[in-house]
Amino acid sequence: MSSNETSETRYRSEVRGSNTTCCHKELSVTASVISMTVGVFSNSFALFILVKSYSRHRIKSKASFLLFASSLVTTDLLGHLINGSLVLHVYRFHRKWDTFDPHGVVCSIFGVCMVFYGLSPLFLSSAMAVERFIGVTKPIFHSTVLASHHIRRLLAFTWLLAALVALLPVLLRRPYEVQSSRSWCFFHMEQPRDWLDVLLPLIFSILGLLALLLSIVCNTLASCALLQGTLRHKHGRRGTSYHLEMICQLLGIMLVSCVCWGPLLVHVIILSTRAKDEPSGFSLLTTVRMATWNQILDPWVYILLRRAVLKKIYILFHSCWGSKLHTPHRWQSSTLGSSGETSKSDCLRYSRQPLADTAIQYIT
Repeated sequence: MSSNETSETRYRSEVRGSNTTCCHKELSVTASVISMTVGVFSNSFALFILVKSYSRHRIKSKASFLLFASSLVTTDLLGHLINGSLVLHVYRFHRKWDTFDPHGVVCSIFGVCMVFYGLSPLFLSSAMAVERFIGVTKPIFHSTVLASHHIRRLLAFTWLLAALVALLPVLLRRPYEVQSSRSWCFFHMEQPRDWLDVLLPLIFSILGLLALLLSIVCNTLASCALLQGTLRHKHGRRGTSYHLEMICQLLGIMLVSCVCWGPLLVHVIILSTRAKDEPSGFSLLTTVRMATWNQILDPWVYILLRRAVLKKIYILFHSCWGSKLHTPHRWQSSTLGSSGETSKSDCLRYSRQPLADTAIQYIT
């Protein structure tokens, strides 16, 4: 394919911005700036909490989980910074790609970043779910076989796999293309030329859906195993509280990923396998905007579902319904809080004191 044909294909869409009001353009730029700012702040705050917790860890399995979580939040943070900067760069030149990117270099970089920072959180979430499933169901195997260097290798493998999928269009000379809104780049989604144009988006979507499915299965099995073990040992087991904390966070991540990424992954499959060529720019852009919320909501899972926050919820619930329920098992100290174990007298004191007088230790 000649360079002229490639350029015509990449910029085949008409510039819809010419018929768009200035107010609409400013609104799009403002929304991008707000999304980028909120995402960077949220992920930076969550990364600060996780790094500080990791430096004070004393439980090996908890350290592995915190390493995964810190890597996930760091990936989301970089995704917001890089993709957000590229979007602002595009709007700076009024989305005139043929002016600032005649050879398609920026578009290729934009498409690679979109795919890489999209698949990486999904792969990391599934790896975290597998690690936690092993930690809950096979604790001896987890503590004796899964060393820290194994976790780091698994992290490197997930990033390499996401990078390979992102670079496939470039390696196979099927460059990413400017989409109909002229504000971002993605796979060739309209009028596929051959089987490669169909295969590349399918690889992206199928791998993302498989990662979501693996997360759902492992998190469900780990939650059932933890619940079964808690009910079997009425006096509680050592490590139950921090297992519960991590499972709650994983379930939150899984729910956010399914809601945010599920529509885009399914929509890409539908667009790739459809029989008729129908306009899809607006619907695809809408699902992409939904997917970007995954990187904003992920850090708040760690911020809100910490042991300190969960303990506040527990005390509030127990103060309201404690007389109607049996006294729950006491919380074991987590590495996100102090290193000492909560004593029985402390639990009785918490249940007797009013909620307003109860001292809750913060993560920091």
